[in-house]
Amino acid sequence: MDTNEFAVLKLFVVGILATDSFNIEPTPPRPRKACNESRLQWEVEVCGEEFKRDMGQIDPQYWCNLTHFISEYHIFTLCTEAKSLVVHCYWPNPLVESYIIRIHKHFFSNCTIEQVVWVDPPDDTLTILILIPVFLTLAMIALVVWCSKRSDILA
Repeated sequence: MDTNEFAVLKLFVVGILATDSFNIEPTPPRPRKACNESRLQWEVEVCGEEFKRDMGQIDPQYWCNLTHFISEYHIFTLCTEAKSLVVHCYWPNPLVESYIIRIHKHFFSNCTIEQVVWVDPPDDTLTILILIPVFLTLAMIALVVWCSKRSDILA
């Protein structure tokens, strides 16, 4: 192992140990160049076209079921993150977020969740649910009183 490689390895290990011992998460590297937003827009469009192609292979009736497209969505997310870093932009950023929102509106706008209507339990169940804590509280009070009287008698 070359001396420079050993020094880099040692610096890497010391950095990991330092962040672990102080519970400090390393800060992400900052882009060195200015963010090229016009190129980022184009690159994100490429990711979106790949995602649209992948989603086209899935039956639209399954678009609201995450288990059917989770891998395609994960690849799309990784793609947008990688393209952001390539053009020296942070991820997520407003441009990528707005594009992801457009993708969501296109594919997932009909995936509304039906409102759950909460119904009171039957009266018998409700009565039991109310009386159990009341009786437990009374039992605990009786136990404390009994123990305190018993300790007075023994003393």
